[in-house]
This record gives sequence, C-alpha cells and structure tokens, in this order.
Amino acid sequence: MMRIPEGFSTRIARRPADDRSGSDGVDGDTWLAHLPALVDRCLDSWDLRLDGDSWYGENALVIPVRRHDDERAALKLTWPHREATTEHLALRAWAGRGAVRMLAASPADRALLLERLDGDRDLTTVPILEACEEIGRLFRVLGHPALPQLDTVAAKAEQWRGELAQARPTVPRRLTEQALSVLDDLLVDAPQARMVHEDLHDMNVLAPLDPQRGDWLAIDPKPVAGEWAYAVAPIVWNREDAAERAHSFRTHVRLRAEVVADEAGLDLDRVQAWTLVRLTVNAVWAAQFPAAAHFHGRMIALAKAFSEPLGW
Repeated sequence: MMRIPEGFSTRIARRPADDRSGSDGVDGDTWLAHLPALVDRCLDSWDLRLDGDSWYGENALVIPVRRHDDERAALKLTWPHREATTEHLALRAWAGRGAVRMLAASPADRALLLERLDGDRDLTTVPILEACEEIGRLFRVLGHPALPQLDTVAAKAEQWRGELAQARPTVPRRLTEQALSVLDDLLVDAPQARMVHEDLHDMNVLAPLDPQRGDWLAIDPKPVAGEWAYAVAPIVWNREDAAERAHSFRTHVRLRAEVVADEAGLDLDRVQAWTLVRLTVNAVWAAQFPAAAHFHGRMIALAKAFSEPLGW
C-alpha cells in the first residue's frame, strides 16, 4: 500500500466536508482514511504501476505512474470540493490544446489520469513579465464556449455583493464601495460567457516532457463561465517576492495585468476593474481570519494599486 506524504495529510486533515461539492462531500480525515484504497483501486482499474515520488498541492495528490505500454502518466486524486467538480469537463473540452491532456477520468472518485508534465518546471522559473506574456497566450489558446455545467461569474458576483456590502473595519470603505460600483458596470456590459480558468497563474503552468507539446501547458483548471478579463487577477497576486523587489509596487503589479491584457487581446479597463473586484473580495474574506493577516494586508495593498484611476 502506498504511503501518503505527511505534508499532504497535514493539509487535508481536520477539514470539514465541502457541502458545495455535492453528495460526495466528505471531511478531510475520512477522505484521507480511504485514500490508500482509492490509490490501489485506480492503479488496478487503469493498469498502472507506481513510478516515483508523488507531489501535492493544497487539495490534490499527484502520483507518477506508468501505463501498461510503459507510457509515463500522472494519477491525480483530489479531495472533493466545489472548485474541482468540473475539472474533468474542462480538460475534456480542451483535449490537450493548451492544457495537460486527460487520459482517463473517474469523476465520482475525483480521480484523473493525466499526461505527465515536468513538475520541476513551472512559470515561476522565468521572469515575471515573461510569465505574464505566457499567461496571456494561454488565454487565447484555451478559448472555448462556456459549458452549461459550470458555475457562472454572474452568480459569484451576487454573493460578492453581500460580502462587499458588509462592513469590515480592516478593509477601507472606499475600496469596497468602488468594487461594488465597478462590479455592477462589469455585469451590465459583460460579453458572452466563455469557459475561463479562474486560477491560471504561474504555478499552474508546467512544461511538457514532450517537446512536441509546446513550451507550456495549463494545469489544475478551475473552470467558470465568464470573461477572460476576470481571470487576470491570480497572476497579479502571485509572485509576492517580485513585487516587493520592484522600484514601484503600483507600477509593477499594474504592468502585470497590462502585459496579460495586451497578449490576450483583452480590454484593459475591464481587466483592471475585475482585478480590483477580486482583490477586494479576497481582502474581505481574509479579514475574518487572524491567521490570514499577511494575506489580508497584501490584498489591500494590491487593491489600492488598482483602485485609481481605472479609466471608467
């Protein structure tokens, strides 16, 4: 039986079940207890054998495997949560175009068999503005009509209205008021919804092992129905070290958004506005948790950088 990495177990343990994930919602401890058996079941059903040390993120364990024909692959097992419910649908729709190729899936188990990529080479290994250019290119390559099963950005916005309207003493009122104002404008003038990876940042882009697959491929899709301008924010709030080293913090982080917008052919005003909204929503969320104080302060600093002027 495979040993589950201690670091991954620590991340998942004691999590309450995500009731938004459907009937398969399960708490972290229960899921971890059944994980070794799930690994064995997937290895047997897909005729796989282990092929090296596993790695993991916040919610998923990725296990290097070999298929019956000796092809290298990766078995991904994800703790059931809402954002992962439609991952397999996005990967099937993209069919390996700009994203990791899905070889097989067991949606009920949150289990995916994927082509193996280079886990040691993500976009954090290149300069930040080069990474932004690649993110913008992937926006174009991943263009696809929205699927009916996806959560919509419009539905998320309804929830955000209530959160932004709730006073948080550690979040400047001018930020929440401006975010609410531009949110209404964004929804009124929204273009036709597309399938958007809402968490596409430099750590979610890996190099392929096969050079014929191109230079970089997106992983870990969090698909929603919306516009790509909404999806720029994660590349802005990641790579904190690069922002801290910049001569002008405001200029640096806004330039990230501008580079993505230019490469992807997006309306810069909408990119800036959506980025302000998502940063402010993050700040409001983090204000509830003392342990998230650093993240909270960073989100406020980033939101201020995008608050004036927006060109609306």
